[in-house]
Amino acid sequence: MPGPARPGARNLITDVPGLSVGQAHDEAVRTGVTVILPEARAVAACDVRGGGPGTRETDALDPHNLVEAVDAVVLSGGSVYGLAAADGVAAWLGARGRGYGLVTTAGVPVSPVVPAAILYDLANGGDKAWGEAPPYRALGRAAAVAAGPTVALGTAGAGYGALAGRLKGGVGSASAVTHDGFTVGALAAVNSFGSVVAPGGRSFWAAPFEMEAEFGGLGSAGLAAAGDDWGLAKADPAPRSNTTIACVATDAILTPSQARRLAVMAQDGLARAIRPVHAPFDGDVVFVLATGLRPLGERPDFQIARLGALAADTLARAVARGVYAAAPWPQGQPGAQPPCWRDL
Repeated sequence: MPGPARPGARNLITDVPGLSVGQAHDEAVRTGVTVILPEARAVAACDVRGGGPGTRETDALDPHNLVEAVDAVVLSGGSVYGLAAADGVAAWLGARGRGYGLVTTAGVPVSPVVPAAILYDLANGGDKAWGEAPPYRALGRAAAVAAGPTVALGTAGAGYGALAGRLKGGVGSASAVTHDGFTVGALAAVNSFGSVVAPGGRSFWAAPFEMEAEFGGLGSAGLAAAGDDWGLAKADPAPRSNTTIACVATDAILTPSQARRLAVMAQDGLARAIRPVHAPFDGDVVFVLATGLRPLGERPDFQIARLGALAADTLARAVARGVYAAAPWPQGQPGAQPPCWRDL
């Protein structure tokens, strides 16, 4: 049986070799974009569990379809307007010759494959009077240009305008390295209907999976709830207004079908970290990227089970880290400030 995993050097999704992350936000609008950018085209998959998702290019990721790899994954605020962030990323990639090329004739551009998912942050008090010029295409390009190994957590990127239940949400990331050298990383933008902490206290539902006190080290002693007691879940959710969107990555060599199984298993990380989750009001989406550096070996199905379980644990940790690190928006703007975890 496998031995215990440990966090990667950064405890970020960028511990997976071959990945970088870029983020950009608009302080006045209270929104932002996060781009996960592989160095080379990466095998990808997607699993959608929320009842009100907003996505782009997810059908292309079905294992029986033509395209098996992608050029980037985009997570964005802005609800339907935020899907335009992927346009900015695709244009930036295409200008650099990065994308799928069915025809190699001179003068025929490649087609970057950029799946995306969005969360709703339109009612958080920011200035949304953008008319016919929403900021998301420009934010997507800015995030791609900024891509690198570091990832700002909390009130940043796609989580800049997010609310996790009745707490300030945000971007979280975590990683794990197995005893035999596989790396799994996760990044989540947490804008959930459900609560990430148990009722009556500060303990994260993800506490049993915490590594090295990465989100406060409170332990799991406070984890208890009665049926129908949702604690700090949103009091009055609306359809399509709540979402946790995420990307899980590994350096394993995976087929599209194997990546899809990893995405299905990784969704359990949301159930370990948020209560309730996958509701009619949520748009929960998990992408998977495989950078394809390490073979699975002689027991591939067992390795997929290992990596899927680790992906779920790592995603749960990423959710908690995003809320743990969330900070208030700058003062002097309209709209109420939600409490942060640090205020509990």
